[in-house]
Amino acid sequence: MKKKRSGYIKAIAVIFACIGVLSVFAISISNLKKGNREEEKKQLEEAIRRSVVTCYAIEGAYPPDFAYVKEKYGILVDETRYVVVYDAFAENLMPDITVLERDYEKGNE
Repeated sequence: MKKKRSGYIKAIAVIFACIGVLSVFAISISNLKKGNREEEKKQLEEAIRRSVVTCYAIEGAYPPDFAYVKEKYGILVDETRYVVVYDAFAENLMPDITVLERDYEKGNE
């Protein structure tokens, strides 16, 4: 009877160990995805800034709006994932550029 009980305890311990390992694996994958999304967002914002500065260097003025940047400088944005806030004050001042991620967890994964 003791051997049988000992076998059940070992089986339960193995099951809990497997659950623990799978939980750690799932958390790691989730953190990796989050890091990748943050990096993509950062790269998009940097690409927009480079295009805006290039426009200023070539044309002598910053773009009036983000549509101009997309049209003239080939910036592509996945608008299902990101919103670009482009706030131009004057043609000789660097616009405020912010890239916001849409609510990613609601089915966009």
